[in-house]
Amino acid sequence: MNDYLVKALGYNGQVRAYAVSTTETVGEAQRRHYTWPTASAALGRSLTAGVMMGAMLKGEDKLTIKVEGGGPIGVILVDANAKGEVRGYVTNPQTHFDLNEHGKLDVRRAVGTEGTLTVVKDIGLRENFSGQVPIVSGELGDDFTYYLVTSEQVPSSVGVGVLVNPDNSILAAGGFIIQLLPGTDDQTISAIEDRLGKIQPISKMIQQGLTPEQILEQVLGEGNVKILETMPVQFQCQCSRERIGNALISLGKAEIRDIIETEGQAEAQCHFCNEKYHFSKAELEELEETAK
Repeated sequence: MNDYLVKALGYNGQVRAYAVSTTETVGEAQRRHYTWPTASAALGRSLTAGVMMGAMLKGEDKLTIKVEGGGPIGVILVDANAKGEVRGYVTNPQTHFDLNEHGKLDVRRAVGTEGTLTVVKDIGLRENFSGQVPIVSGELGDDFTYYLVTSEQVPSSVGVGVLVNPDNSILAAGGFIIQLLPGTDDQTISAIEDRLGKIQPISKMIQQGLTPEQILEQVLGEGNVKILETMPVQFQCQCSRERIGNALISLGKAEIRDIIETEGQAEAQCHFCNEKYHFSKAELEELEETAK
């Protein structure tokens, strides 16, 4: 099943909700970066949260998420936009530990708990909006919840999960975000808190084949969900040969000439998707003619 995201309202418009399946998207990231299970879970949870937060944007708006928890995985960086496109990487993709005391992948140990979660939004204004909060859990779902509540001041609950197969491929991934809108009554709040305390982990729901719509029914209760919009989700990088070429041109004639004389060629690799771009001596000489 192709990944997709749903936007919805709950409890007669008192609650805003998002749910997404990201199994293929996280799988693409895993294959491109050769992530080991714990790193896959950390990156996958961040990609899942990122694509849902991107869906809160409009038009050409986009955002960047940076998780720096001080753990052995290093930095997690995720880009997402309003079109369901997301990309990301971790500094140390081959990070893995034994299961934690709950029998789950030890994401907290990999991410660390001494650092920050930063979100930068480019919404077409002269200056970007930036919000930053301390890492409070390292499990990431709780950290994104804390960010939305603290930095954006919207009462929220974020659930993100990734299950990994024995061969390191992705078995299941997905998530949800529930947000209370101004004026939500106490009865609704109590009902949602009660359901959140009883539902099974999000990754289990995905593994069992629940769709994003069914996930929201699990979280909010059957009959309490009104689907507004559905959109496809995918791992999508914005890099291209042309962009890399332009980056080389921006180095200037002298720098390109130096590369030609010392290396005779050039190879650039995109951090986000691991795609490699090779430029021969003749191609570099063409770029040199264009450069200043």
